[in-house]
Amino acid sequence: MKILAIESSNQTMSVATMEDGLVVTEYTRNGNLQHGTQLMPAIEKVMESSNWTPQELNQIAITKGPGSYTGVRIGATIAKTLAWTLNKPLVPVSSLKVLAANASLSEMKIIPLIDARRRNVYAGMYQMKNEKLVEILPDRHIESEQLFEQLSERRESYLFVGQDIPLYKERIQEVLGERAYFIQKENRLPRASALATLSIDSPVVETHLFIPEYLKKPAAEEKWQQTHQEVRKGVYIERID
Repeated sequence: MKILAIESSNQTMSVATMEDGLVVTEYTRNGNLQHGTQLMPAIEKVMESSNWTPQELNQIAITKGPGSYTGVRIGATIAKTLAWTLNKPLVPVSSLKVLAANASLSEMKIIPLIDARRRNVYAGMYQMKNEKLVEILPDRHIESEQLFEQLSERRESYLFVGQDIPLYKERIQEVLGERAYFIQKENRLPRASALATLSIDSPVVETHLFIPEYLKKPAAEEKWQQTHQEVRKGVYIERID
């Protein structure tokens, strides 16, 4: 089983190849990247380093979101194009689940967290059970204060994962106190190798039907709807040809 895994859902870009459960090559960069111009060269670089041809692939794994609207869209477009042209299975995996996989040695509830701006976050809840990463609560877009209060009411301990932790760490500690734990800095970034591993037990989708899971509308669309309330209410002129 030869897998190409592509992660571009946020500011980190990661591409990996995996064969029979073992990483062959992995390339990860973090920072203010231009996924539109850098992702395809990274894929070509990883494939070349693995000495693989595209036809040798058995599966293509992609993070389906949530995260950066642009990053998710670019990754999804490239993965769909490759899967379609090569006639290879496409396997999408939650970007939050990929983050949670960094804490696979923990017995606590795992809270992967991605900043969604304006004090909102993308977050989920996962836990390792029988050596599998299991979703406890579904991924969602939520106000950070609402999330932290909900976690506080459950009265459990949590391990927070993600590179956006510093934005919320102080507030998390105020609300949860000693029940809040944070993964080490070196394990905060998403890794395509984790994506590849998770994709082995994830379902294949119909390539042409695959749509990323943004969990919220892009800012431009939300702004348009706010200024076009009459359209949302059904006030329109029907065009007759």
